[in-house]
Amino acid sequence: MRELNEVPAFPGGTSVTRLSVYAGACSDGLQGGTPHMHTASTEAYVVIGGRGALQTLDMNGLRETELAAGSTVWFTPGTIHRAINRGGLEVVVVMQNAGLPEAGDAVMTFPPEIVGDAARYREAALLPAGASDDVLDAAARRRRDLAVEGFLGLARSAGEGDLGPLQRFYDSAVSLVRPAVAGWRQTWEKTVAQETRHTAAVLDALERGDGQHLRRGALLESPHSAEARWGMCGRLRTHDVAHPVVHSSLDLGESSPDGGIRPT
Repeated sequence: MRELNEVPAFPGGTSVTRLSVYAGACSDGLQGGTPHMHTASTEAYVVIGGRGALQTLDMNGLRETELAAGSTVWFTPGTIHRAINRGGLEVVVVMQNAGLPEAGDAVMTFPPEIVGDAARYREAALLPAGASDDVLDAAARRRRDLAVEGFLGLARSAGEGDLGPLQRFYDSAVSLVRPAVAGWRQTWEKTVAQETRHTAAVLDALERGDGQHLRRGALLESPHSAEARWGMCGRLRTHDVAHPVVHSSLDLGESSPDGGIRPT
């Protein structure tokens, strides 16, 4: 069972972010975000406003799925995805593995000579730290356009029946993320794996008629961040679900000014 002083994780060990998809035009005239994929995590888009589309590319080829308020789509590791904005597209992003998709588990579709070189990839992927919004906006657009260039090349080859470039992209992506996997495993162990073990213990308790865990019920809240940051697909407002306010009398940490409890 989870220790009493441990904050309950967001359901399923997932994480959430508010996404306002970029509106500026790319090199092919479409407006939207940076094409990329995840190597270990599934991600979901719950559309809450506007309209657009999701372009995806995998071993089955290129697909475009329309998005409007109420749409819910999700995509597994290896699915390259590109959000297209056709007017005020707003999304709640639900991420597997405690938000790992925004914490390193993303490989952008830069041209092969960049994806195949770890140093060049890092240089192309990183945005300048501490820069003004104007500088960050320009840098995010350059990064996006470079990824669109690579994405269009992969899509063109796949459309001609040649999946070799896509498979080589996958191989390069694995090489890029491999050094980070040990850290990802620690994140997974402390979130998803721990929550799975906790649920198993709860089911065992219920089966033997033990409901003590019900007496430790709590309400937790994680407001979104006050400032949006520059993401791959648009401006992000994150929810820090790892450090929520706990509206409960449980001994989980120090009291917060609003009467809840902030975990120590």
